[in-house]
Amino acid sequence: MTLRLYDTATRSVRDFVPKTPGQVGIYLCGLTVQAGPHIGHLRSGVNYDVLRRWLLKSGFAVRFIRNITDIDDKVLQKASEAGQPFWSIAYANERLLAATYQRLGVLPPTYEPRATGHIPEMHELIKKLIDDGHAYPAVDGSGDVYFDVRSYPEYGALSGQRPDAMEPAADGPERAKRDPRDFALWKGVKADEPADAYWPSPWGPGRPGWHIECSAMCWRYLGTEFDIHGGGLDLQFPHHENEIAQSRAAGHGFARYWVHHALLNLGGAKMAKSLGNVVSLESLEHSGVRPVEARYYLLAPHYRSVIDFSPEALSESAVAYRRLENFVLRAAELVGDGELGDVPAEFAEAMDDDLNTSRAVAVLHDAVRDANTALTSADAAAVRSALAQVRAMLDVLGVDPLHPQWRQSKAGDLTKVVDSLVALALEQRAAARARKDWTAADAVRDQLNQAGVVVEDTAAGARWTLEH
Repeated sequence: MTLRLYDTATRSVRDFVPKTPGQVGIYLCGLTVQAGPHIGHLRSGVNYDVLRRWLLKSGFAVRFIRNITDIDDKVLQKASEAGQPFWSIAYANERLLAATYQRLGVLPPTYEPRATGHIPEMHELIKKLIDDGHAYPAVDGSGDVYFDVRSYPEYGALSGQRPDAMEPAADGPERAKRDPRDFALWKGVKADEPADAYWPSPWGPGRPGWHIECSAMCWRYLGTEFDIHGGGLDLQFPHHENEIAQSRAAGHGFARYWVHHALLNLGGAKMAKSLGNVVSLESLEHSGVRPVEARYYLLAPHYRSVIDFSPEALSESAVAYRRLENFVLRAAELVGDGELGDVPAEFAEAMDDDLNTSRAVAVLHDAVRDANTALTSADAAAVRSALAQVRAMLDVLGVDPLHPQWRQSKAGDLTKVVDSLVALALEQRAAARARKDWTAADAVRDQLNQAGVVVEDTAAGARWTLEH
């Protein structure tokens, strides 16, 4: 089956046919780093990481670009409030974002460009738009440059909106725009903004508008036409609409597919820093949720379905992941880690069907349910085969419990610290059972249970886990 993806531009599920056979170029709109990430942001990173992993598993070479917006109205506002340079605020949050993605097992991008590193490309693109009649410098000497929305007849096609029905672009003071809906490509110096937030340009000192940043970075790293442009549904308008307009007006083919993920809501509202209704990965970890469980929670629903966050739903998801983890760890104890196998046809079909992780996860749980039967009977051959297949599916999703990153996460549960102590207690219990001293054996087990250690007798001997 061919991979099929929902393309926002055509409002249809389409066969994915890359521009160059065997190669895929992806641009994902990254974060504006005025603050640290919340789990709504992290859904984007996890969802597109799963897409990337599936493309790699399917044999594609993937160039994955995820940008950092480090110069923006919001960044400058935070810098002014904190009395710090904008670049200091941006870099600190960029580092925090990278560490958070790493803890979630998100693969690093092929390259992660910063907007401030691509001012020359933006200047070149803006000049092209001015020369071709799609943009104009403000006549009041402010240094602003605007895109002429009415010069591009297809404006609004991505979002289904038309210029006559649109609100004016939110670019701050209206300084000599021809039309309120025109948007800024270059923003001239403003008296109330930091003095170090400007660059020289043919139109006077200033800084880039948000939308031109991504068009320039797409062009620099993926060429004038590439395969997939991703981001959240909240970016569809105006950001992605404006990217399309300015890029295609400049003669670029731009993105062949537009893949948008749905939002993560809290209390029925979009999770957003401006609303103050955010939940961070750190807060989840403090409540006892491991990063691998948070990742599983974010990837299990279909990427185009809204997630209504609640502690109860997160807890249920964590329990579901632990069932998968429990099988993998028990099976590895019996037959060793082994090698990754092939994913079953049903799993592949689900992933090729617009990255249907919800159905893929159901296939995974069905496979583990059947494999547990083999594990109970200590059928080593059947367990080995099932483990290889289950781990292959978990690897695509980035949540294989035997991956070094998630094995290390057990250190947070003090497994390494208590392992030798529990082993000694289990030896005492085994000795009591051997001499048929059931009272002593039960007492050891009860004491371990009170300490949060769950003991399970299996065909391969007693095993233990920490109670969650």
